[in-house]
Amino acid sequence: MNVRLFEAARQELDAAIAYYNAERANLGDELLVEFLDTVERIRTYPNGWAPFHLGTRRCRLRRFPYSVIYLVENERIVIAAFAHLHRKPDYWVGRIST
Repeated sequence: MNVRLFEAARQELDAAIAYYNAERANLGDELLVEFLDTVERIRTYPNGWAPFHLGTRRCRLRRFPYSVIYLVENERIVIAAFAHLHRKPDYWVGRIST
């Protein structure tokens, strides 16, 4: 399955990587590796997580306090948000067309 990130999700990921790299050398790189592992789990089992909100699904990262919010559209996974678990719930809802 192909994976597409909304530009806003890519910016959220980039900001989180920069933040963690500023906190400790290579910590942001570790976040990126975990994000990529999470995307691979989603790619392997796209319906493996319960429906979340407005047709999305949410897969939490194991080590960092983030979730990948995604939709399955035809044969494609669309990542709508890279969301911090403790900030602004549902801020990304406007990105999803209903």
